[in-house]
Amino acid sequence: MTNAVGSIEARERRRVDHAAFYRMIWRWHFYAGLFCLPFVTILALSGSVYLFKPQIDAYFDRPYTHMTLSGAPRSLDDQVETALAAVPDSRIKGLELREDTTDAARVSVMDETGREQRVLVRPDTLEILAVQDEKWRLSSFMHDIHGSMLLGKPGAIMLELAGAWAIVMIITGLYMWWPRGGGLAGLLYPRDGRPFLRDLHAVTGFYVSFFALFLLVSGLPWTVVWGEGFKMARDAPSQPQQQVDWTTGPASEKAQRMAEYNSAPRAADEHAEHRDHAGMKHDAASKRLEGFDRVAQLARPEHLAAPVILTPPSPKNPNWQVRSATQNRPQQKTLSFDPTSFALVNREDFSGKAMIDKVVGVGIAAHEGHLFGVANQLLGLFTALSFLALVVSSLLMWLRRRQAGALGAPPALAEPPRLAPALVLLILLIGLFLPTLGVSLVAVFCFEAAAKRFTPGIAAWLGLTPRAARLNSRDGL
Repeated sequence: MTNAVGSIEARERRRVDHAAFYRMIWRWHFYAGLFCLPFVTILALSGSVYLFKPQIDAYFDRPYTHMTLSGAPRSLDDQVETALAAVPDSRIKGLELREDTTDAARVSVMDETGREQRVLVRPDTLEILAVQDEKWRLSSFMHDIHGSMLLGKPGAIMLELAGAWAIVMIITGLYMWWPRGGGLAGLLYPRDGRPFLRDLHAVTGFYVSFFALFLLVSGLPWTVVWGEGFKMARDAPSQPQQQVDWTTGPASEKAQRMAEYNSAPRAADEHAEHRDHAGMKHDAASKRLEGFDRVAQLARPEHLAAPVILTPPSPKNPNWQVRSATQNRPQQKTLSFDPTSFALVNREDFSGKAMIDKVVGVGIAAHEGHLFGVANQLLGLFTALSFLALVVSSLLMWLRRRQAGALGAPPALAEPPRLAPALVLLILLIGLFLPTLGVSLVAVFCFEAAAKRFTPGIAAWLGLTPRAARLNSRDGL
């Protein structure tokens, strides 16, 4: 009899522990979702547009492609020189090599503030067709929204924090979705009636969870806090000393732009790099840029993946460079030519990169939707739209279950769950791996403890007290 009573008590203890643990997971899922909601919306909308960057850029460049010329195209040297003259005190960043010689020349220059300007030059008459601030082109604008919400470093850190909490949101959501008996209804497809909205949210979250986690993790190298730490580990002495080809936040991008401006010559003759050492500007007698036509002719047989960017010698790089800037990074290739003999002196491609850079490169290519063509773009669009569907369904559920005078968070049970040591260790490791998440977790724990002790009203509003649990006794919808 004693054993039977003990067995019943043990089962009841497990049931209570499971209920408390499930409620804790539900609460953290709610917190994560509530915080992430506006940021996920921004990321999904801007990301779904940026996925189609090549198509968007091509659409806006229609007036400058396949032009009817009145004569033979002028030399690339002439076109570049004209573009530089159109932006005072500018320095050359690169020339995009076009397959069709009737396309307008696309010359990227940097003004004296380090801002990139895109100059389009008519190839036959050297007429300046447009001078575009690269920052305000639609694809670049969406890129900046996606990376920092146009708020600089603070915005980038907020998005990094939201991304970390989005990982928590997905993991806790999968735990709540996990089958616990019963049929497939509500797991693989939503049920009719009252549970439909909850099921739609859960089923959509399940189908998109893997792709969403991939996007969140593959975006970490770009972040400010995690990305800088990753770069430090990547640049450890044991790693091959190769330049990182991605940036970590707006400050990193700005520093890179200014470094390019300071090292870029206004003229690229054979002595330019000496006269322009340490960013010194040339005087009016500086020789014009020459060599673009020669290098372009040497590079065309290589059939590099578009867009192909040609850059002249500089103090930072003494050779002519022709590189593929395709967003499908495994297809990127860089050719270096001697500034005097124009002999090919170096060839770099994806296979020569360090393994860690290959992993990041493949992840970035897939993240941006260019690893396997249009299918990759559509998969990214599906993920973004699914995120938006989750946002809408979560808002509707919250409004439906929220009562007056309360936040609407799932109410805490009177007895907190007992966490296994392994789970506590896992939480600590995740907090260390994602520093912004770890710091914010500590902040939330401290805030909840302070609210329960010093501000009972706020604690009740948050659903932290037994009183709030009675007010919000309904589980689910």
